Amino acid sequence: MTDQNEQEFLNNLEKKLWTSANKLLPSLDASQYKHVMLGLVFLKYVSDAFDIRRDELKAQFTNPDNDYFVDPADFDDDADYQADIASELEGRDYYLETNTFWVPPVARWQFLRDNNKVVIGSAELPVQSKGEIKNIKINSVGHLIDYALDAIEIDNPKLKGVLNKRYTQLQIDQAKLGELIDLISTIPFKHESLSSKDILGHVYEYFLGQFALAEGKKGGQFYTPKAIVSLIVQMLEPYKGRVYDPAMGSGGFFVQSEQFITAHKGKIGDVSIYGQEYNHTTWQLAAMNMAIRGIDFNFGKEPANTYTNDQHPDLRADFVMANPPFNMKEWDTGVDDNDPRWVYGKPPSGNANFAWLQHMLYHLAPNGSLGLLLANGSMSSNTSGEGDIRKALIENDLVECMVALPGQLFTNTQIPACIWFLTKNKNARTAASGRQLIDRRNKVLFIDARNLGYMKDRVLRDFTQDDLNKIGDVYHAWQMGKDYEDQKGFCSSANLADIQKHDFVLTPGRYVGAEDVAEDGEAFADKMARLTAQLKNQFEESDRLEVEIKKNLAGLGYEF
Repeated sequence: MTDQNEQEFLNNLEKKLWTSANKLLPSLDASQYKHVMLGLVFLKYVSDAFDIRRDELKAQFTNPDNDYFVDPADFDDDADYQADIASELEGRDYYLETNTFWVPPVARWQFLRDNNKVVIGSAELPVQSKGEIKNIKINSVGHLIDYALDAIEIDNPKLKGVLNKRYTQLQIDQAKLGELIDLISTIPFKHESLSSKDILGHVYEYFLGQFALAEGKKGGQFYTPKAIVSLIVQMLEPYKGRVYDPAMGSGGFFVQSEQFITAHKGKIGDVSIYGQEYNHTTWQLAAMNMAIRGIDFNFGKEPANTYTNDQHPDLRADFVMANPPFNMKEWDTGVDDNDPRWVYGKPPSGNANFAWLQHMLYHLAPNGSLGLLLANGSMSSNTSGEGDIRKALIENDLVECMVALPGQLFTNTQIPACIWFLTKNKNARTAASGRQLIDRRNKVLFIDARNLGYMKDRVLRDFTQDDLNKIGDVYHAWQMGKDYEDQKGFCSSANLADIQKHDFVLTPGRYVGAEDVAEDGEAFADKMARLTAQLKNQFEESDRLEVEIKKNLAGLGYEF
């Protein structure tokens, strides 16, 4: 968690960057602008990280107490000594040993900053490559950036195919692109308590959210609101093991997992990241998102359809989290009706909700847990066999918790949503977080969170940290059998018999009931009795007045 000083610093940085960048590129729509800005933020980060490591090495080379010390007494003059230091600083292995991306001279931010004005026409620039200086022909600022990105990919195989090298193709004023480089140059990568990774990671995430808002419905394809991601991560607590998202978008669940682990003094190295994404540009965004944070990842060989080209067929993950497209139609083209994933029934062609759910279960380890965001219809629909699949999931004791969410949480849809939490093992055991879980077999926790949150603007709702804690704390208390009590209107623990009585419908409102006490402090039952009596009196008074009015009108000669 950031303190007040850090948050103020980040907020000011956000406002400055977003306002300035919008002034520079007014001609681009959000879907184009997103890749322009985020690609440059990535380039700035890897270059800054390289410079930080370079400064560390220089200090080591000149420190007599360090193993890397280069003794000036071994050289005839200072020029030779400085040349040797400069040569050592270009040693690739020094950077790779700390998982720092090697950045060739042509891709270093200072090179872009020094030359973006020079190449607005065209220029031949001297570039160092493998110890030799050669001239390259650069035709535009876009060409300069693409050349830098290509050089980074060549020198870092992990990034092959990840970077979006399309700046040359942009139909924009090259001078504006140069000004954008100057703007991003003002992002400070040093702060008294925030690291460069913290700062640029925050900037990257902020821009993802802003672009999702700007793109509206389309933006929801790559971005899940942070509050929802935080809630699922906080409830599942992915401290150790394999984390998988089969519809990862820009990788929000992985970022939040890292932040959660760091906040609780864990090690991100204890977690292995696996993801899949169909959209190529979104796949690239996710990979850059991980690279900026130094998170190792496996997103498969390529962007691919989760149903027809599973990139992780043998994976059994400890934690599975996803926000797939709601109510996705025609998802099963090319999918075998007897696919081994459909253990609990073949999902209908017209809706992929239970296809996502069963795909995630298929990839879940024996002690694993999953959190899946779905449309509310998944909790009650009986269309095309969905009710039978839901019944099978309940009878096989896979459903652990259902959370009903408030409306207006999403930028891309107004469809009411819920979160399914499933696990393959409800027996008493020790969770990855160290929590001692009790036997929860044949029990399901229902949480109705529809009244939580606040309106952050005219159209979007958000959760406060207190809201997230309220939901997460009651879930963990229930799992541990410690200080848990049903709360009318909010949470209820139901058994299989209770759910059978409700025809296997999982809507939390059916189980938690209404609050006993209204906001004014009056008991709900008392308030209903009072209001019913008041309404009866008002009807009676209405009838009396109607008779009086008719009598008066009759005296004036009107007949009824």
